[in-house]
Amino acid sequence: MTSSRPGRGNPTFREFINSEASGGIVLMAVAALAILVANSPIAEAYFHGLHAYFGPLSIQHWINDALMAVFFLMVGLEIKREMTDGQLSTWPRRILPGVAALGGMAAPALIYVWFNLGNPAALRGWAIPSATDIAFALGVLSLLGPRVPASLKVFLAALAIIDDLGAVLVIAIFYTADLSLPDLIAAVVVTVILLAMNRKVRVLWPYLVLGVVLWIFVYRSGVHATLAGVVLALTIPITRTPGKPEAKGDVSLLHRLEHALQKPVAFVVVPIFGFANAGVSFAGVTLATLGAPLTMGVAAGLFLGKLIGVFGAVLLMVRTRIVDLPAQASWMQVLGVSLLCGIGFTMSLFIGLLAFADPAMQDQVKIGIIMGSLVSGVAGFAILRFARREAPYRI
Repeated sequence: MTSSRPGRGNPTFREFINSEASGGIVLMAVAALAILVANSPIAEAYFHGLHAYFGPLSIQHWINDALMAVFFLMVGLEIKREMTDGQLSTWPRRILPGVAALGGMAAPALIYVWFNLGNPAALRGWAIPSATDIAFALGVLSLLGPRVPASLKVFLAALAIIDDLGAVLVIAIFYTADLSLPDLIAAVVVTVILLAMNRKVRVLWPYLVLGVVLWIFVYRSGVHATLAGVVLALTIPITRTPGKPEAKGDVSLLHRLEHALQKPVAFVVVPIFGFANAGVSFAGVTLATLGAPLTMGVAAGLFLGKLIGVFGAVLLMVRTRIVDLPAQASWMQVLGVSLLCGIGFTMSLFIGLLAFADPAMQDQVKIGIIMGSLVSGVAGFAILRFARREAPYRI
């Protein structure tokens, strides 16, 4: 039987969890503020300001296409480090969060599709409820303190990282516009140069300068520009530290860049994105709007889909004796964490904006995300608040 219990902690991973958790609390406040502003007397100024142009792009596009590329750079760095030298560096450690992440992406998508079978236009949003917001989820988890074992925090973070990888692939494959072949070729050439630099270049600034060039070509190519951040991250050199999990921030260029970006991304980039995109006006919202297939597909996908997909995957893996439960965790705690996976904010909003250009459909998506995330967060918190660490029974 393969154990899913993590070994000795890694400061980089712990710092990531801590920054994401506290950043998630900030994100909650910012999202609430955006909703209040969107329904206040200054709502017109809020929406007008987002659509005002600064150079070739609107403020909202600068945020969603350029600033969020930094977020995706951070996501890419986390994925590369964890897969190469971290909590996901071996197959035994990948199995449980990996299968749970796959279940947690498939079940929400199927539920969304079931709600929207009669609307071909709405089916484009099938991936919206598949994403877990790691900052929000870890933020809620952090409010529970020592009631939740560290192994479950590691499990949730690892699951969300794999979930992010899946979301990146979905965006690249299913939400790409018409391609410009010359710009795509130019982006590939820049990527090859970045990889070739790994042999000798041991300072960050050449990678970052070429990263800006890469972003320009990717933006012009038709592939969503934020994916340039992921590609850049995968070209940043990393030094493996086998047997030395206490890796510091100066071990390699990847560690250095990740440490430098953790707090700015958690406390600046993601909150700005949240404030710019969470604002939804409830003027004219009726019961019909709340019960619309698009709204309900997103909400039910997040709440029921994540619960069924994540908890069902863990149950299957443990009952078939492929893995153990995370150390010191009970089934009720796993249930609570599975519900927290239904908090889908940043990446769900991002995919919703890619899927629909119609503001009315975007608003339905936002309402569905708010509904599903709120119910998932409250239910998950309540279960974890009162769950015992080690259940006296087994399923």
